[in-house]
Amino acid sequence: MQLALKYLVTPDTATLTANTDILLSIPAGKSVLLENVGWQTFEKILSQLGDRRAARLAYDRGILEIMAPLPEHEYYKEAVGDLVKDLADVLDVDYETLGSTTWKRPDLLAGVEPDNCFYFQHESVIRGKLDFDLTQDPPPDLVLEIDITSKSLDRMPIYARLGVPEIWRYDKGQIKIYQLQGEAYVETDTSLAFPKIPVQQIIPFIQQHRASGKKAMRRAFREWVRLQVA
Repeated sequence: MQLALKYLVTPDTATLTANTDILLSIPAGKSVLLENVGWQTFEKILSQLGDRRAARLAYDRGILEIMAPLPEHEYYKEAVGDLVKDLADVLDVDYETLGSTTWKRPDLLAGVEPDNCFYFQHESVIRGKLDFDLTQDPPPDLVLEIDITSKSLDRMPIYARLGVPEIWRYDKGQIKIYQLQGEAYVETDTSLAFPKIPVQQIIPFIQQHRASGKKAMRRAFREWVRLQVA
């Protein structure tokens, strides 16, 4: 689905508000791609949409995508996020998680909202912070991207410009690990955050234990992690 943005590129707040109300009604599983979006307009749309939405936004040099996730998308986002926390807890690794925070740099014309994000290697640097400036603060050490809902805008170049070192991408029942090398991501078998854990086995674990309920699944996962490092 693609909409022309000529009626959105306007300083008139009332017009912008009316159009963001339309953007809030995107059906689950669909996305809207808007072209020729100035950075100030992107900021205004973020402000107007606020926190009253489940939609994820991504901005890349004038192109803005607004995506409304499916329930399946949200299930795997939460499940993988919970197991990442369990990994850190069992391995006694300090971490911070900041969910779908909007990460952006106006000087790079880049902005994106991940499905989840974590600090591990730089947790001590950002500990206690609630406001971030990526020109001074490190980006998240790990980003989760759940590719169930169709996305038209490639988010990988956005993350690369923001300097995110590692991405776990769920796609077609698998987790693929990508690490930033230079200006692009390279697929790898080993995680920077958890080098001793076979991360690719997380999704099969979720699928095998989904019927047990979240509490039982997490308890079983913690035991599985202990066995991996025993």
